[in-house]
Amino acid sequence: RVQLVESGGGSVQAGGSLRLSCAASGDTYSNYYMGWFRQAPGKEREGVAAIDSDGSTSYADSVKGRFTISKDNAKNTLYLQMNSLKPEDTATYYCAADRVSWGLLTEYNYWGQGTQVTVSS
Repeated sequence: RVQLVESGGGSVQAGGSLRLSCAASGDTYSNYYMGWFRQAPGKEREGVAAIDSDGSTSYADSVKGRFTISKDNAKNTLYLQMNSLKPEDTATYYCAADRVSWGLLTEYNYWGQGTQVTVSS
């Protein structure tokens, strides 16, 4: 199985940028489908971006054009570049992995512990 550890969260002002990282260990990273999710207080966890083992990507409408998901197989690391951040992007962000493609659904088997992103207006 794969273990996931997120980093890179923090507090920024609206319009700012952050890059989240998700370090994977314990299995062959390149075999996994991966995604970024977020959960704000009182809300359900939602899919933000996903990337397949062939590198194809998908995004939630709310982040299209602002967020970019990518991965570095050599470093076993998944990234989420977040630009033009808005207060409504405030949430705990999680990375997830599985050997099947769930896209933006929350059905992934493996999850990190989360990293907090706070965007102030």
